[in-house]
Amino acid sequence: MSIYVDTSAFLAVLNANDETHKKAKQVWIDLIESLEAMVCNSYVLVETYALLQNRLGMEATRVFHEDIFPMLQLEWIDGTLHHEAVTAFITANRRNLSLVDCASFVTMRRMGITKAFTFDKHYSEQGFHVFPALSE
Repeated sequence: MSIYVDTSAFLAVLNANDETHKKAKQVWIDLIESLEAMVCNSYVLVETYALLQNRLGMEATRVFHEDIFPMLQLEWIDGTLHHEAVTAFITANRRNLSLVDCASFVTMRRMGITKAFTFDKHYSEQGFHVFPALSE
């Protein structure tokens, strides 16, 4: 079984000052111990590097690259998947839903992944099972 990991989870794991850090850290430890495949796509990867650099600095970016990235199964966004994600993004017609989110949903559906480690409500709105539960 696989679980999809979103940018919001990576940020919460790495930012000790984040209000969701404690939950994120426990979920991260549980995932590592479970040996469950942790998946993200290349758009999440780019978004994560950019936000880490901007919000937490290069040391956090280095930690992500050296310690977390090697544990991930990376799915590259190809032209077809990009087109599907853009179509979903435009069709949704929502200002607060990102292209990265839509690419994640398309990636998850293609791979048959139903669970996401995220703090983004859009995943549960799309019918995915979210860890930790957003109501906790």
